[in-house]
Amino acid sequence: MVTDRPIVVAGAGAIGCFVGGMLTAGGRRVALLVRPRVKAEIERFGLLLTDFDGSTKKLDPGQLALSEDPAIFHSAGIVLVTVKSADTAGVAEQIAQHAPQDAVIVSLQNGVGNVAVLRERLGGRRVIAGMVPFNVIGMGEGRFHRSTSGDIHVGEDEANTAAALSAPGLVMHASRDITGVQWGKLIINLNNALSALSDMPLAAQLANRDWRRLFADQMAEGLTAMKAAGITPVSATPIPSSWMPTLLRLPDPIFNLILGRTMKIDPEARSSMWQDLKQGRKTEIDYLQGAIIALAEQNSIDVPLSRRIVALINEAEAAGKGPPRLTPQQIHGVA
Repeated sequence: MVTDRPIVVAGAGAIGCFVGGMLTAGGRRVALLVRPRVKAEIERFGLLLTDFDGSTKKLDPGQLALSEDPAIFHSAGIVLVTVKSADTAGVAEQIAQHAPQDAVIVSLQNGVGNVAVLRERLGGRRVIAGMVPFNVIGMGEGRFHRSTSGDIHVGEDEANTAAALSAPGLVMHASRDITGVQWGKLIINLNNALSALSDMPLAAQLANRDWRRLFADQMAEGLTAMKAAGITPVSATPIPSSWMPTLLRLPDPIFNLILGRTMKIDPEARSSMWQDLKQGRKTEIDYLQGAIIALAEQNSIDVPLSRRIVALINEAEAAGKGPPRLTPQQIHGVA
């Protein structure tokens, strides 16, 4: 890995801008491949990174190289892929065309299938899986707010890419079982759709036992499908994934005590899928609940709640009216 060359963020949306900005603040050379709207916003306002812990970092526009042209990959030492899963194949073609052969590709995306897509289209290049546990919200005027806690995990490799990418306020851990970590994140990410359908902040939703029971039912379906497929999810928190459905069903005082010790959540934190519905974008439901449904079909398991949630998200996308504000009972289909 050539560490004296720029780190290029491929598809700098909320996560990409936050990660790229934190790396820049830590003294790294960073370039962002961005959409025109994001480029114009950063060029006008700079990049303001805020955190749930109250910390703030401000970067001037000139501190980052910004481009809409994938030729920006031409001198990359590391490429961080942060595009939506549906855009993985397209960005892989751009990387293949423009990036040096020895550039290291790191996927910091939701879902579990993106690394396979990248490797298929990038030949013999080194592609490493990663997992971002925290949420980032684009607040407008160049501000990106990290609203939940957690450190990034990157697949362990001989070059110790995780250490090379760590910066103050942005810790990256090397993981020997990054596939298990990705499945552990996917189980947690099943709540993205519930957040989007409810139009509630994550903290308020988790404080409500009815919503937690629904989340527990969704997780239990996912864990059953994973077990049948021989997949063992690895939790990014001290709490094993297999314990989560039981813990979510606990009374509020006990659950809140456990949550407060394992995760910090901004009161206004929202899921990325909520942001997608709010802004009329296609969601990643097919790569989250859709992955559970695919496992279930391979092993002849019924996952009716997962199927219903996919249908409800698809309806909300088609309606184009934003989050539909459903209740747990309506999502379960018993209202």
